Formats: sequence, C-alpha cells, structure tokens
Amino acid sequence: AATPGAYTFILPATKEVPNRTLHPKRKTIGLRVPDNKIALDLLAELGEPMLSCTLMLPEETEPQTDPYEIRNLLEHAVDLIIDGGWCGTEPTTVIDMTNGTELIRQGAGDTSVFGL
Repeated sequence: AATPGAYTFILPATKEVPNRTLHPKRKTIGLRVPDNKIALDLLAELGEPMLSCTLMLPEETEPQTDPYEIRNLLEHAVDLIIDGGWCGTEPTTVIDMTNGTELIRQGAGDTSVFGL
C-alpha cells in the first residue's frame, strides 16, 4: 500500500542478498521503491533490484540534487548521467520492519499508513 513512495524499509536480509549491501552488524538491508518514473522504468527494464545511494561528495554537507551541477562535477568520472530534473532534498521516512514496525526517521512519507 505504501509503494512506490517516499519510504525506506529496513528488512532482514536473506542469504541471497550480496554481503556488500548488508549492514555489517545487523544483517539487514534498506529497501525503497521510489515514486519516480525514471527509476521505475529502469527497474522494469532491468527486471531486478538496483543498488543506489544519495550522492554525497567528500567535504559536502548536503546531497547533490541539481542535474546541471552534477554534470559539471562528474561528467568525466561516470559513464552516464540521466537528467531527471531537480529531485529535492526531503529524505524518505525510514521504517524498521525487522521486529515489528518502528519509525526510525520521519521524512516525506506519511506514517499513518502504518499506524505510527
């Protein structure tokens, strides 16, 4: 009911999850299905999960969100930049579902969907 949306769910990881994507001590993984057409189209085309992260450059305190600035900074260091427009800076709502339902961080997602 909450996907796609502005939520990150912390879930127990199975043995199928690559070790490099796991929290080193908790054996959990964060799962997100964003409400973003480009990301959803890429996921549909790939037919499998996609690993991503927020673009935080060294010595920066805020994530990069402007596609033109990202291109200026990184166009010679990466293979592809997809300009999806400005994506904003409001974080997702993080919900730990490893042992019940616990709110870890209030963000853009409405917690009433989960009775929180």
